[in-house]
Amino acid sequence: MPRDRSSSPLPYGRQWLDEEDVQSVLEILRGDWITQGPAIDLFENNLCRAVGARFAVAFSSGTAALHGAVYAAGVGPGAEVVTSPLSFVAGANAVLYQGGRPVFADVSADTGNLDPEAARRALSPRTRALLPVDYAGHPADLEALREIARERGILIIEDAAHSLGARLGGRPVGALADLTTFSFHPVKTITTGEGGAVTTDDEALAHRLRLFRTHGITREAGEFLHGDIERGPWYYEMIELGYNYRITDLQCALGLSQLRKLDAFVARRRAIVDRYREAFNKSDALTVPASRPGAEPAWHIFPLRLRLDRLSSSRGAIFKALRERGLGVQVHYIPIPLHPYYRKHFGHAPGEFPRAEAYYAAEISLPLFPRMNDTDVEDVIAIVGEVVEEARA
Repeated sequence: MPRDRSSSPLPYGRQWLDEEDVQSVLEILRGDWITQGPAIDLFENNLCRAVGARFAVAFSSGTAALHGAVYAAGVGPGAEVVTSPLSFVAGANAVLYQGGRPVFADVSADTGNLDPEAARRALSPRTRALLPVDYAGHPADLEALREIARERGILIIEDAAHSLGARLGGRPVGALADLTTFSFHPVKTITTGEGGAVTTDDEALAHRLRLFRTHGITREAGEFLHGDIERGPWYYEMIELGYNYRITDLQCALGLSQLRKLDAFVARRRAIVDRYREAFNKSDALTVPASRPGAEPAWHIFPLRLRLDRLSSSRGAIFKALRERGLGVQVHYIPIPLHPYYRKHFGHAPGEFPRAEAYYAAEISLPLFPRMNDTDVEDVIAIVGEVVEEARA
């Protein structure tokens, strides 16, 4: 029998901060720069090394990073971006921020990632980019998507908010797409509190990203467009419409410390997932997340799916029972086209994306974070097993 977790519930995810992280931030607080200082460049350089990319541009949040990537890709009014319906709203919203239109294509039933053939069917002459999401930390099918992008002369923006530390075909996520975005929210693989980044191998795209995150302002004399104003060391020009999406040295100091633990964090997540798989594969009422050959997921979440045809209880009832027994389970995600805003403004309705909707209807995300010990993991397994067996009655 599992021990009672109601007095010490396990969330589905949380940060792991240690004394090294605290000291890294304290050093910044005691120094000369708390924002716009050298820690930002250092963090970006270390992130490049971690993911194998030439350039990294850090942002104030993962959403800001997505917005920057969509801008850098040249998305504007009238442009379309093909993306996944099974995700948080931030990626699709970023397309809207630029005046573009997110066009949804259904997901693969096994991974929950954007299905390449569905994406191909969603293309139009207005398509400017593909925006796949690495759902749960499993890399998208980038080989097939790259072929589509090459055929059409469009860019790939990989939403890798879930997959820092993942690999595909032996290569780390971060340099596999034209632009790759990361999130450093506390439930993600590493955290800067809030924060995000875009990585790329394209110098011109990196330049556009830096311009965008700083009000569209340049201090590079070679980019100045007007000579009728007195220039001096103070001089700058706003040459594009940008935003204040700058990250701070405080955040980057934490990120630098967290990056040093990236491999250990990912390894622990994978070990927990392996134990979950071993346990839940034995149940004919549950489906564990898939992992395709060549992919080494980072496992941001463990999306367990209920086989509701073998259970007498609804997903909602099972979710409630797990919460009552101390598991802070969650659901990822309400399909974006089903949100009221997207129904109202784009005419979406249930039934358009059957695989994404079916995945959502059966999914429950179990606790998964590196600080879970083996007892925590076994408690999750026992509580889930107990609740599922009760649901058969």
